[in-house]
Amino acid sequence: MSEKVLMKGNEAIAEAAIRAGCRHYFGYPITPQTELAAYMAKRMPKIGGVFLQAESEISAINMVYGVSSAGKRVMTSSSSPGISLKQEGISYIAGSDLPALIVNVERGGPGLGGIQPSQADYFQATKGGGHGDYHLIVLTPASVQEMADLTALAFDLADRYRMPAMLLADGTVGQMMEPVELPAESAPTVEKPWAVTGTGMARPHNIVNSLYLQPDELERTNFERFERYKQVEENEVRVEEFMTEDADVVVVAFGIAARVSKNAVVAARKQGIKAGLIRPITVWPFPKQAIEKAAAHAKGFISVELSMGQMIEDVKLACACSRPVALCNRAGGMSPAPDQVLDAIINMQGGNE
Repeated sequence: MSEKVLMKGNEAIAEAAIRAGCRHYFGYPITPQTELAAYMAKRMPKIGGVFLQAESEISAINMVYGVSSAGKRVMTSSSSPGISLKQEGISYIAGSDLPALIVNVERGGPGLGGIQPSQADYFQATKGGGHGDYHLIVLTPASVQEMADLTALAFDLADRYRMPAMLLADGTVGQMMEPVELPAESAPTVEKPWAVTGTGMARPHNIVNSLYLQPDELERTNFERFERYKQVEENEVRVEEFMTEDADVVVVAFGIAARVSKNAVVAARKQGIKAGLIRPITVWPFPKQAIEKAAAHAKGFISVELSMGQMIEDVKLACACSRPVALCNRAGGMSPAPDQVLDAIINMQGGNE
């Protein structure tokens, strides 16, 4: 039986990345993810890896671009304002069809906002964030265990589909401490014949590039990339469903909001209200089919968010606006309490009777 250790969420990401074969980390400190960078600064030199605190977030993401081009597993981490600064580089990485892991431990915004937890970067993560047509695989951990597990998965998916992946975690999960069973050491298994590793005159030179001056060539590249995205949507949706089989009111929430919401669902059931929870683990690709399935019998949905309401738009689209969708939220670094979610469930149930 594997031994569990007590770790912060941020530290669990770092150790899981190392165990997944990541030996290159580039970042810049910002609350509430700084423990991740500090952990990498301590561990990387001891295992022959590279830790570099860049002069800016812009420099860090372009270093990720370079190392990924060489076929190595590489990551960066930041929090909301820092991720915004990285967006141009993320678009370049996506446009060059490169795998990389980007970690966003979210804080309140807009602007510098505050240092408390948030989920207000949902649009930025799931709708591209930078310029152009592209997607990231976006995974949303709700526990320290998932911080570790989804880090390893993110590297694997990024390699498999040749696209960047993002771990989108709110500051609560980054800062909390829980027992975690760390994944075993694993070596990357995906071959990368496209990498710029030198030829030894044995093959034509590889070129990593996101610039296509001929419009028909850029169009063809974009269509080919979106065919790959279609495969991701078909094969990589991850979702947890809790008491949804007969639910009249379905709560949709991710991250720390999902943990709060699960308590509210249990409390609602004790009051005789048929409530359930859909927890997206991937928010891109979004679990549309789970929402569609629930909409066949549910009277309404509630989107629980640490934002002014962003995921709610995807919930409405997924149920084709066939059911009412209410928002239960806090913003500015505040989290909804179970009682607030329970009140929203009671209101939705009452409004549909």
